[in-house]
Amino acid sequence: MRTGRILIQPCVEVRAARSVFASPIKRPLPRVSFTQTRSWCSDGPVADRAEVRLNRLDGEDNGIVEVLMCRERARNSLGRVFVGQMRELVSSLHHDAEVRVVVFRSLIPGVFCAGADLKERAQMSNPEAELFVHGLRSLMNDIAALPMPTIAAVDGFALGGGLELALACDLRTAAHSAQMGLIETTRGLLPGAGGSQRLPRTVGFAIAKELIFTGRRVRGERAAELGLVNYSVPQNQTGDAAHKEALSLAREILPQAPIAVRMAKVAMNRGAEVDISSGMAIEGMCYARLIPTRDRQEGMAAFIEKRPPRYIGE
Repeated sequence: MRTGRILIQPCVEVRAARSVFASPIKRPLPRVSFTQTRSWCSDGPVADRAEVRLNRLDGEDNGIVEVLMCRERARNSLGRVFVGQMRELVSSLHHDAEVRVVVFRSLIPGVFCAGADLKERAQMSNPEAELFVHGLRSLMNDIAALPMPTIAAVDGFALGGGLELALACDLRTAAHSAQMGLIETTRGLLPGAGGSQRLPRTVGFAIAKELIFTGRRVRGERAAELGLVNYSVPQNQTGDAAHKEALSLAREILPQAPIAVRMAKVAMNRGAEVDISSGMAIEGMCYARLIPTRDRQEGMAAFIEKRPPRYIGE
């Protein structure tokens, strides 16, 4: 994560980083109005049950997309169908230039994601379980690689893989009453979907080791103190306080220049993986991508003319 923690030459990292810029961000697609949620289903005996849905907000919130988790019978646990639908949905967002912010939230009261589907996992052979967890790790990497900012709204339990999903997002909000923890060591395992890597990078190694070694759960307020979440707020009567806080945060991001926001995400994420000299080179390449954009020209013009900028993502 910092200087000296990867055993390759900085110049190799910088060349690798150039792949980020090989394909420019596509020009915005023709705008389509969505007033309903969209469901994504995988093949299987329960293919008609949407466990993950996509909701595109409109009006002043146009550009904010919500990923709605709604596997009520199993508290959003990470079963085959749920993971398959989530993977397909996340893949659809990767090249959608209309999306500026993604909010992950649960429609199941009192739970964000309960983690592994242990009943389903118990039916797997050892090779099947290993392959499934590999796919789960790949899904979390896909979420982390989304080009636009992502926010996890944790209004309830986020345990094991549920917290790993939240950690794959850029930002996190939580209700005071929410409970979070990487509890895998209490089940004879370790966090296998990125938690052992993302938690230390989020809260620091000493705190992460304490939380993982003990399998401890923390509530929203303590999570904010540790830096595990950005904001913790009192839960409301409708049980969606973290979601409302996530939307407030998304609305702050929404009016900013979308290409600049995406390039800032690339610069920070890639820069955190290399030494600072290589990170500066990555920053320079990201900055260079913004110079010829119409949004940069609009930002300068708006400043001179003392008016709000109108960014179009070009």
